[in-house]
Amino acid sequence: MNWNWQSFAAAGLLGMFVVLAGGAALRESPTVDEVAHIGAGLSYLQRFDLRLNPEHPPLGKMIAAVPLVVRRTRGDYSGPAWKAGESFFGAFLAEWAFGDWVLNRWNDLRSTLMWARAPMLLLSAALGLIIFVYARRIGGPMGAILCLTAYVTAPVFLTFGPLVITDIPVTLFSLIALWQFAETWANPTRRNVLLLALAIAAALLSKFTGAILFVAFAAFALHSRWRPLQEEPADSERRTWRRLRRRAVLVSIFWAVIAVYAFYFIFSWNQPNDAVNRVPTDALRRILMPPWLYVRGLLMMLSMAKRPTFLLGHAYSHGVPFYFPVIFLLKSSSGMLGLLGIAIAAAIGHRKYRTPAVIPDRLRIHWRVLCVSLVVFTVICLLSPMNISLRHFTVPLVLLILLLAPLPRILTALPGTKVLQGATAVFAGLCIVTAVRSYPYYFPYVNVLGMGRPAYTLVNDSNVDWNHGMFEAKQFVRDHGLKQVNLDYLGMTDPAFIIPEAVIWDCQSPKDDDAGKWAILSATMILENHNCGWLVQYPTEPIAGGSLYAVRLPDRIPATGSPGGPPEPSARKLLFGIPGDARAMFVDLTRQPEKIPAAIEAMMRDYEKQQKKNK
Repeated sequence: MNWNWQSFAAAGLLGMFVVLAGGAALRESPTVDEVAHIGAGLSYLQRFDLRLNPEHPPLGKMIAAVPLVVRRTRGDYSGPAWKAGESFFGAFLAEWAFGDWVLNRWNDLRSTLMWARAPMLLLSAALGLIIFVYARRIGGPMGAILCLTAYVTAPVFLTFGPLVITDIPVTLFSLIALWQFAETWANPTRRNVLLLALAIAAALLSKFTGAILFVAFAAFALHSRWRPLQEEPADSERRTWRRLRRRAVLVSIFWAVIAVYAFYFIFSWNQPNDAVNRVPTDALRRILMPPWLYVRGLLMMLSMAKRPTFLLGHAYSHGVPFYFPVIFLLKSSSGMLGLLGIAIAAAIGHRKYRTPAVIPDRLRIHWRVLCVSLVVFTVICLLSPMNISLRHFTVPLVLLILLLAPLPRILTALPGTKVLQGATAVFAGLCIVTAVRSYPYYFPYVNVLGMGRPAYTLVNDSNVDWNHGMFEAKQFVRDHGLKQVNLDYLGMTDPAFIIPEAVIWDCQSPKDDDAGKWAILSATMILENHNCGWLVQYPTEPIAGGSLYAVRLPDRIPATGSPGGPPEPSARKLLFGIPGDARAMFVDLTRQPEKIPAAIEAMMRDYEKQQKKNK
């Protein structure tokens, strides 16, 4: 890349992203999923055993664990937390205990967390660079700068970019796979087939939703039959032309599947194969382990996909199709929404005045692939029963950002659009201003459409809090000289590792002796996961930008069910919608992982009793 003005601009924008996202991440404690992901990723590389966190493919977690392995981060593979993971259900419970001990007991928490997040931050910056490169090919230098500005200032990417989760890796590799699919369709060479296979494999190994790529490929093939591409030859040769491309894509998919199989085969080499113990020989069991592990993880993910949600002050027992549109409108910066409004107006004007084409001829296939894929990924997200975070909408978001690439060229071609050109520059600048002003509290960010209401009254889960504010809560405890503090937090790990003064507390059922004490609670506990709106009448102090709140409890706790008092038992809510006190159980198992086998047996007995009762 020649170091011209747009290269320096791109470097500056990416540098700003690294500083803002990385700086915010340095202040944040381990989020809910990171506890399981970091410990699991470390074990994959150190033990060649994929037993932990099977509900997500391993690649992203392994990337995060590379510097940990280089630094010889310790994991105890002779202790009960690891051994309990040999069984299917044991692995789900053990992943939290093992991860918690990796972060908090066997190693230094802050340095381990920093080094695990560093590769993810670089991966997020790489996604920005890919967006810039693709956008420059579509819309030229100005289009590339516009798209990169929209990406590096988006609160969702500033929030989740540095975290050890699967959403950014699958977004990066899915975008590369879609672009490489277009390259292969335009020119089905061996090189393009190989690159497409690698990109598909990386997406499949990052998150199970990477399989949506196959739906996007099929949708494009069907759409191109309905509306043939200009690149297609005459009717007599069209069938051969299309068959060649279909075959090339199928070959890529075949090699991608082989690569996924080989990856699982290698990194599950030391994993017990009891799950397929009905197979007679050990060699055959080892051969069958990779597909079994992948399919089992996929089924596990699907079984957990149906989740209750909370939106605009209303709780739902299931997902709702308007979830992602509303979340997108609330959590995108005002500048980004303004750019999209201008893009829509420009597209209408472009069609009305029939201005010259702005997409280069050699990239018409790429443009159609991006447009069709945006529809496919968006529709699947709208139909998804899992409505818990905007991070599950990142693939449609990057595709939407790329659709801004032709905007500068369209505005140049349209008559009398100097006002729109100026507005585009203003909105792009507003994106940057919003990102800087919101630092470092990107988690609870809500734009002006929220009308000044607290984020917890509008959105849910990791759109507000993901247990990332424990370091700041610890500082609050120290600043106020507290010897004890009630803590109602979003998570399943032991808070005492970070806040020794913390007492795990349920804001729905305070005791008389809680009167006059300080309590810290996750913002998601006020309305979403617990029913604690009664606390907002008392003096509160926001922590971590409003992801947590510190409340000075009254000198006398109001009676249960009284006006302004704690809710009646029938009106109380369950954390994550899980029956019983799941948080207490997980904390106990984290502290004493040797109890995990007994906990599994108890859960199985309860399940069998419930099945008999249902019959």
